[in-house]
Amino acid sequence: MKKLIYIALITFSFSMVSQNNSAFEDGKSFYKEASYEAAIQSWMSILEAGEHSAALYYNLGNAYFKLNQIAPSIYYYEKALMLAPGDSDIQNNLAIAQNQTVDIIEPLPKNLISTWIDNAIAAFSFDVWAWMTVFLIFVFSILFLIYFFSRKSSKKRISFSISFIVLIFAIVSLYISYKSYNNFVNNRSGIIFAQSTQVQSEPLNRSEISFVLHEGTKVEILSEEDDWVRIKLADGKDGWMLKKNLKEL
Repeated sequence: MKKLIYIALITFSFSMVSQNNSAFEDGKSFYKEASYEAAIQSWMSILEAGEHSAALYYNLGNAYFKLNQIAPSIYYYEKALMLAPGDSDIQNNLAIAQNQTVDIIEPLPKNLISTWIDNAIAAFSFDVWAWMTVFLIFVFSILFLIYFFSRKSSKKRISFSISFIVLIFAIVSLYISYKSYNNFVNNRSGIIFAQSTQVQSEPLNRSEISFVLHEGTKVEILSEEDDWVRIKLADGKDGWMLKKNLKEL
């Protein structure tokens, strides 16, 4: 009986993969024919089946951009970038879509080290940095063993020097991996989907309006209270807005 269940599960898995591949290719065909809504339907069926990938999100972003739906296009480009941080095509298309938004937000200035760390985090996903750390620690271990068991003083000096450098890189890689994972898990962000939305000083309809945001703008989500979310912009401004006007990444 167990064997039959395993066979059925394997058969079902292969069937789902085949269907998703077919839907992905159908979407590409629709896209080439400029049938962007049909392409979106095909690709959305894959998401509804529980599968996702950077390529899928990227194509959805392209299709929505062709339909001049800026907020969804930015949303899916951002989703793609979360899975493939260093992809230049995704970065370029996201920048083009962001240029279509109304809000111009200047990020707060950062020092050189913070900028370097942010660029490093953006280059690869946290799992790539984690594997890089493991590899560097492995290389350090080999070099340290060579230093420990070698009898020649020249070989000891060389292996010790190189192992020390590799260890520093391993520590840096571990730190970036931790920061990247922490950002992925704890930092919540979203895209404004409403054409315009008021950001208020308190989570109350009668509270003072601090500023107005428009569709496609990316915000950081700080907290929630009933139907409201507290958001923060890259320039440091923050306030409360209705949750329904935002789609979390």
